Amino acid sequence: MDGKRIQDYWSKEIDALIETYQQFERLIPNKDTEGAEHKGEDGRYVEDLISEYLSKFLPKSLEVLTGFILRPAVKTGLTSKIRKGESDNNSTQLDLIIYNSADYPIFQRFGRSVIVPPEGVIGIISIKKHLNDGDIKKESAALWEAAKLCRTKSKNGDSLRGPFLALISAKSKIKKERKKTEDWIFSKIEEAYKKTPKPFFDDLIGYIGALNDWSIFKRRPKKGTKKAEYIYFNHSDYESHLGLQFILTGILSVFYDETRSQVNRPGFTAFPSKRNADKYIGSIEIKGIRK
Repeated sequence: MDGKRIQDYWSKEIDALIETYQQFERLIPNKDTEGAEHKGEDGRYVEDLISEYLSKFLPKSLEVLTGFILRPAVKTGLTSKIRKGESDNNSTQLDLIIYNSADYPIFQRFGRSVIVPPEGVIGIISIKKHLNDGDIKKESAALWEAAKLCRTKSKNGDSLRGPFLALISAKSKIKKERKKTEDWIFSKIEEAYKKTPKPFFDDLIGYIGALNDWSIFKRRPKKGTKKAEYIYFNHSDYESHLGLQFILTGILSVFYDETRSQVNRPGFTAFPSKRNADKYIGSIEIKGIRK
């Protein structure tokens, strides 16, 4: 099957990531609850682990950082006045910022902790050790607010494609008896976007998943369609590659989008040719794709 080597490769990488985290739990165990003894360090370790794995595979011009996005109300490009009348604005602290540091400057940096302008932001990712009920709506809404800061124009006046947004966990603790878990999660995504006006496609979270268990991915709509469709994948045996591939695909789709680059996107991820989604779980009304 075409792409089988790549699928096997990514599966082994995800298995290694999960095993590395489990080794941390074994070395620093918590006697009373699941996980490591120090919750703060436990969560930080998951963030560092995912950061290291993404850094390993992304183009060298992309850095995986943490910190804040600052949108100053200043002129952009040579003559653009699109921020006239705005006020300086910044995000809350963000777990991971995928940033094009080769082409865009950084306001401030301390190690991996940064304050960056929005133009170079390619992805924003929230990390949870364990995904809980309250995380879906809260993190989806927070990522939307961060994405709105990143609405920028090219020198031709066209809108740049917005950053890839994701919520990633090592494990999920969301279990529902009366409603299938994936349907409950989608209902919480819907709740996060019930504000008016309607969000643009780029404002919506692109991926939610427990890396070794399941993935929910946002499909890009066909031209003229004003709905963003979400699909669910239950990771069966030998499908642990799905989560990491969805994340890399989302990041690279933004990085190599025609609004951001003239470089052809490389053949870097591969999905099974006959692997359909396990379920269509719903759609959210949108304004369309910004032009």
